[in-house]
Amino acid sequence: MKGETDDGVLNQQVISVWVRDPRIQKNDFWHAYIDYEICLHTDSVCFTKKVSRVRRRYSEFVWLRQKLQANSQLMSRLPTLPPKNPFFSMNNARQITERMTGLQNFLTEILQSPQLLSDSCLHLFLQSDLSVSRIEACAAGRTHFSVAQAVHRCGLRRFHSEEDLHKDVSMCCDSDLDSSEPETKSLSMNKAASTTLLDLMATSINSSSDSI
Repeated sequence: MKGETDDGVLNQQVISVWVRDPRIQKNDFWHAYIDYEICLHTDSVCFTKKVSRVRRRYSEFVWLRQKLQANSQLMSRLPTLPPKNPFFSMNNARQITERMTGLQNFLTEILQSPQLLSDSCLHLFLQSDLSVSRIEACAAGRTHFSVAQAVHRCGLRRFHSEEDLHKDVSMCCDSDLDSSEPETKSLSMNKAASTTLLDLMATSINSSSDSI
């Protein structure tokens, strides 16, 4: 994104977003879901935290779109999400990769809108580990902590540079998405799917607008 300073000099502001690292999370023996890591790297003044990582599932993306639509009444149409597939399989690498591509494209378009960038729910979704119900409460001022405090207290490892972020993305994929977290089963993708995943992780947005 580009913003114009008082002296008329254009100041380049970058917001890069990745959706990656799908993992199967088990609620119990019969119920499981996939969540995805959202990596954000920016120098935009719209964000108080310049580098962050959180995990979100598909249903939370659906909630975010509904919330943004309700909060931005002037916008007639928001970007679409990848459609819900009744035959979606957690063992199908192609379907998972296509969903990640759709989720990343959705965020890419969302982050191009100055109006949406002012929405507290979007910031909490991208940069806090709050549940959607807690996001709603925090954005409405019904919590003992502020939006900024929720973002800052999200205990995620910070990267020293964008190069470190890209390095971590590649290492994560090359290591077959191993995880030592309890009740978590990493997805093993075939070589072709892994290559596709790396390609879409390498995409980022350098979106432009008149002002932020």
